[in-house]
Order: sequence, then C-alpha cells, then structure tokens
Amino acid sequence: MDAALHFGEALLPDGWARDVRVDITGGRIAAVTPNVAAAGESFAVGLPGLPNLHSHAFQRGMAALAEVRGPAEDSFWSWREVMYRFLSILTPDDVEAIAALAYAEMLESGFVRVGEFHYLHHDPTGAPYARVGEMADRIAAAAAQTGIALTLLPVFYAHATFGGAPPAPGQRRFVTNRDQFARLLQQGEEAIAQLPDATIGVAPHSLRAVAPDELRDVIALAGDLPVHIHAAEQTKEIADCLAWSGARPVEWLLDNTGVGVNWCIVHATHMTDTETIRLAQTGAVAGLCPITEASLGDGIFPGRIWTEAGGRYGVGTDSNIQIAAASELRQLEYAQRLLVRKRNVLAVASGATTGRALFQAALDGGASALGIGPAGLRAGAPADIVSLDATHPSLCGRAGDGWLDGWIFAADRAVDTVWRRGKPVVRAGRHIARDDIARRYRVTVRRLMAP
Repeated sequence: MDAALHFGEALLPDGWARDVRVDITGGRIAAVTPNVAAAGESFAVGLPGLPNLHSHAFQRGMAALAEVRGPAEDSFWSWREVMYRFLSILTPDDVEAIAALAYAEMLESGFVRVGEFHYLHHDPTGAPYARVGEMADRIAAAAAQTGIALTLLPVFYAHATFGGAPPAPGQRRFVTNRDQFARLLQQGEEAIAQLPDATIGVAPHSLRAVAPDELRDVIALAGDLPVHIHAAEQTKEIADCLAWSGARPVEWLLDNTGVGVNWCIVHATHMTDTETIRLAQTGAVAGLCPITEASLGDGIFPGRIWTEAGGRYGVGTDSNIQIAAASELRQLEYAQRLLVRKRNVLAVASGATTGRALFQAALDGGASALGIGPAGLRAGAPADIVSLDATHPSLCGRAGDGWLDGWIFAADRAVDTVWRRGKPVVRAGRHIARDDIARRYRVTVRRLMAP
C-alpha cells in the first residue's frame, strides 16, 4: 500500500459514508472502508474528482480579449475572428505554456481529467510541422507537467461551412485531409503513451467543417473510441444546415450516423423537443459548457426536457474564459431557472438536492464521454480525489449533500486538496507547481500581447 487517506465524510458510488478510509496502491484505489477510526492524513470531506469533457486549452491565453464591442452587433462569429487573430501567432512553446496554466487551474477547481478538443495542428502558414503531431506532444507535455489526466481528441476540420466550402484563411492551422488525420491520430496515441490513465478519441469538428463522406471515414477510424462533435450551438448554424440539407444539425446526425453511447454532442443548444428526446434516447452525452455558452451568447440548452427524457450530460470549460468546476455547474442550473422561471430545475426528484444532481450527472456523463470506466471512489479506480475546505464560511455546519450545495451555490473556490493517482497536486487550493507555471505563462502572454 502506497498511502491511506481518511475522510470524515466521503461520497461513494452508493451514497455518503462516514469515517471512510481509502487505501491507495500503484496510483489506484485498493480499498474503500467506511466506519473506521482516523489514522494518518485525515480530511473533512472527500469527493471523486470531476471530468472536464470539453476544452480548447490555448484559448485560456485570450480570455477577456473579445469584450470590446464592434461596429455591428457582436456574436459568436465576431468572437471567432478575435480567436483566429490570437492563434495565428502561437508557437508550440506558447501552446504548452498556456495549456499548463489552464490544466493547473482545472485541478485547483476540482477537475481531474480534461477532454482536449485539439484542433490547432499546423504552423502559422498552415503547413504541417516536421512531426505532424507536434502540437499534440505539447498538450501531452502540459498534462504531464500538471498531473491532470488527459483524453486527447484530435479534430478533423476541412471546410469553412456546409457543402464543402473551402476553408477560410483563419482556419489554415486546423485543416487536414483524411491521410493527415490518420497520422494525427496515430501520433496523438504516441504523444499520450507515457501518460498514466490517458485515453484518445476522435473529434469531427462540426457538420459545417466536415463533409458527410469525411465524417463517415472519421467515425470508422474511431471504432469504439469516444466521438465528439460540435452541433447546434448557434442559430445561424441551424439556418445554414437547413439550407444545405433540409435538416437541422442534430436531426441530420440522428438520421445519418450511428450516434450512440460513445458520442458526445457538444453544446446541442438549439434543438426541437423531438430532437432533444431522440438524442437523449441514444445514450449520447450532451457536452455542456455553460460559462462559455453564456459568454458567447449561444443560448440555453433544453435541460429539463433532456433530463426528463433520461439524457446524460457533463460539463466542460470550452474557451476557458473562467476555469471553475463549481461555477460551470451553478451556471448550468441558473440558466435553466431563467429559461423556465422555476427553481431547482435539474434536481432529479422531490427531496433531492440540486448540487448532488448536478455533480453526479457531470461525474457520470463526463466519465462516459471521455472514455473511462465508471467514475467514483471505488476499488480499482484511479485515486483521483478532491477534498473541500470545511472551514470555508459557506460550508460551515454542512453534511452529506449539503457539502455539494454549499460548494456549488455559495463557496465556489472551496477546493482544498486534489490527489491524482494518490499524489497531491493541489494543496491549500494551489497547484504545487503554480508559481513556475504562472511565471512561464506570464512571459508568454506578455510577448503575445506586445504591440
């Protein structure tokens, strides 16, 4: 046995338990034993760490750069132009430095795994690097530096919009053909080979960026791996898809692909009730990014219909404008309250707490979307554990689900310690390498911001 941790209360797969001892061997949980006296390191409350199912790590470096109103109404599409300008000068070193800060902040907020929707493949001219997977190597290096578990999702991106339109100049760093993508996938597997608990999937970017025949080939490459795709994020996307195919994006996917339990439909914001119910019935996970969706003015996911239909969901930090697990969950619920003008919308049943419902859904849905086994504090699982600071004023006097309600709705930054594979990577709310990571990030971003 490598270590043993004790928690006054811990959330186990079958519910809360008291005086829980967690034995750790080889980075995995060897045993979970409730009702034992404290010995060794002891903490008030223990939770399984959360998966962050959708991230574009490099966008952490441009957080809040698009908050100046343009000459016309601003939207996702005007924000995208800012993003294109920012990424046009990024080097591999820049991407690694920015990703490391993003991943450290994820761990500090209670995320222990990230799904990196990785589409920044080529150099600023659009030419492949000498090693096609150079940028994937840098993402893996940032994960290794911080300790976060990584699900790498190489992106296939070929077109500017529906109907196979040629890519725009700002997209040249993303664009691949089928042969290049196969190499990206292979070299992505090589990049993560030495990372503990790492997994890989495929990410056809969206129906506007991937033609039907290309989508078919990418899905074939995936096999049983996770498949992630953006869909129905923007109303313009809906209109353009209808003009191209006569169907809405989610409708088209349901009618023309084998959407199933290994799929994650990212955003899925604008669906009809019929689409919502049909998609929920496939077992696919809705990849929700509430802070980014609010930042970009996307709209609000039909959460109540989705959950009533048995739909699964997880959360992601997407543009990384703010990285905070509790804030993502709170924003998700509050948006639903604004949409239907009710409270406790996503609580699963009478008497259930909303914090527990949000946390459990994000834990289970995120684990499925990122291609890992059942999540939770259980024997055989990686020892990825989060403790909360019980001295935080908003957590005083809490117990059971009250810990989650207090953290998500009142405390936010209440994470105290985070263990990845049984090793502490966050202490007293700070990543153990934060100073070095932040220093490198500051040097990088100051240079990028220089006139």
